[in-house]
Amino acid sequence: MSFSSPKTTKASNRPAVLTNPVRYPQSANAPMRTKRAFLLLILSLFVPGSAQLVAGNRRLGRIALRITIAIWVLVILAVLFFLFSRSQFVNLLVNPIVSLLLIVMLIALAIGWAVIFIDTLRIIRPVMLAPGLRAVIPAAVVVLMVITSGGLGYVAWLVNSGRSAIGNIFASGPDMAPVDGRYNFLVMGGDAGADRIGRRPDSIIVISVDANTGQSVTISIPRNLQNAQFSPKSPMRQIYPDGYNCGDDCIINFLYTEVTEKYSKLYPGEADPGAQAMMDAAGGTLGLTIQGYLLVDMAGFAQLVDALGGVKINAGGWVPISGAATADGGHLAPEGWIAPGQQTLNGQQALWYARSREWVNDYARSQRQQCIQQAILKQMDPATVLTKFDAIASAGAKVIESDIPQQQLGSFLDLAIKAKSHPLERLTIGPPDFDIQFSTNPDFAVIHQKVKDLIAGKTAAPSSATAANDADQTPASSAAKPPAAKPATVNPPAQQAPKTQAPQLTKEYLQQLAVNGNQAELISLLANNGNCTPS
Repeated sequence: MSFSSPKTTKASNRPAVLTNPVRYPQSANAPMRTKRAFLLLILSLFVPGSAQLVAGNRRLGRIALRITIAIWVLVILAVLFFLFSRSQFVNLLVNPIVSLLLIVMLIALAIGWAVIFIDTLRIIRPVMLAPGLRAVIPAAVVVLMVITSGGLGYVAWLVNSGRSAIGNIFASGPDMAPVDGRYNFLVMGGDAGADRIGRRPDSIIVISVDANTGQSVTISIPRNLQNAQFSPKSPMRQIYPDGYNCGDDCIINFLYTEVTEKYSKLYPGEADPGAQAMMDAAGGTLGLTIQGYLLVDMAGFAQLVDALGGVKINAGGWVPISGAATADGGHLAPEGWIAPGQQTLNGQQALWYARSREWVNDYARSQRQQCIQQAILKQMDPATVLTKFDAIASAGAKVIESDIPQQQLGSFLDLAIKAKSHPLERLTIGPPDFDIQFSTNPDFAVIHQKVKDLIAGKTAAPSSATAANDADQTPASSAAKPPAAKPATVNPPAQQAPKTQAPQLTKEYLQQLAVNGNQAELISLLANNGNCTPS
C-alpha cells in the first residue's frame, strides 16, 4: 500500500490566497489590505472595469473596460472633430436626435459607473480593513460616485436644458444663405406691457456679419423713424407702396403691432408676421437683405442679465430709473439713479439703463442699448456660459424668439468667435450720425450709402462716447420737442455755475431737481448719458 506525500498534495493544490493578495486578501496583512482598497478605488475611478478584472467578476470587468475604451475613443474623435470642424461639431451637437442620444448615453454611463463603484466596495470587503478605515472607504466610494456619476448626470441635465432652450428659441427650417457675402440679422427689444396694445419693438438694431471673417457692424434704427421703406419683395408694399408714411401714427415701432393685428395674412405660414414685417422695413430702410431676426422680450431681459451675473459697463452720465407714469404721460420723480463710471448692473438696473429716456432723446437711449448689447456679448465667454449655462438657457428660452435655423447654430457660433477679433463698428440713423430731424424725413439714398461705406470700412462710425445731445422725448413732430441742449462735459467750463460741475453732481442733487420739476437743468446735466462703453 502506497501513500502519496501530503506535502506534495498540499503544494500542488495550494490556494491562490497565498500568492494573489489582490484577488484573495484573506491572508494579507493589514497594510496590504489598506493598499489594496485604495488601489481598487483608483482603478475604478480612472479605468472603470479594471478593478473587477484583477480582483472581482472578470466578465463584468471586461464589459466595463470595453465600454471605457470605446468612450475614450469617442471623446478623442470628438475633440479632433471640434478642432478641425468646429461649426459642424456644434451643428451636430444641437441636432435634437443627437442631443437626445447623448443625454441617454450620459445617464447610462452615470448608472454604470455607480454600479462599478458599488461592486468595487463589495470586492474591497470593508469588514476586513482596520477599524479606522471601515467607515472611511465607504465614505470615499460615496464621494467618488457623486463626482463621477453625479457629474455625468449634471452634464446630462445641462444638455437637456440646452436642447429645450434651443427648441424653444430657434426655428427648424431651410438654411439661411449669405447675401453679398454677409448675414444680416434684426435684433429687436420688444415691450409688451399691460398698458400697451401688442408688442412694440422700442430697440431696433441690425447686425451685419461678414460670412467669412466675422467682421461685424451694428446699425441702430430709431423707433420714431417715419416713412420706413419696405424691401422690394415685401407684401407690405401692397398696403404702403411709398413706404410706411401715414404720419406720426406710422413710426416704425408701430409696424409690428399693426401687421400682427391687421395684415398677418400677408405672411402665410410665418409664426410671427410682425417680426417678418419689421425685417422687411429694416431691410428696405438700410438697403440690406435681412435673413433672420431675434426678438428679446424686454420684460424678461432682466432675467438674462441676472443669469449672466450682471453686466459690466463704463457709464458716461447719470441715468434715471423712472418713477411711476402719471395721467398726463409724464413720470413721478425717479425711483433711483445709475451713476457714471465702472458699473456692474443687475438685471433690473440694466433694463432701465437700456430703456430710460427721461430728459434725453431716443438716440441717447439707442447708444446705451448698443453698449449693453456689446457688454453682454463680451461677457458670453466659454467660462461664463459653462458655469451658468442652465440659468442662461432657462432665461433665454423665456425671453428670446428667433427664426434662425437650429442646424446653422454651429456656423453662426463660429462667426461669433471670429467676430471677437474685429472691432465692432456702429452707426445710428439719427444723432450723432444724422441730424435730429432726419428720422422724420429721412433721405434713404444717404442711409444706403452710409451703410455701404460702413460695411466696406470706408468710414468709422462714431463710438458711443460721442453721445446724442438733443432732447426729444416723443415720436411726434419735433416742433413740440424741447430745444437741443449742448453736451454736459465731464469737466464743465469754469464760467458755469458750480452746481453744474461734475464733482458736485450727486443722485441727491439730481433727485431734488426732479422733485422740483427743473426740466431745463436736468436736460442739460443728463445730455451725456448716452456715453457708454463695455467694461
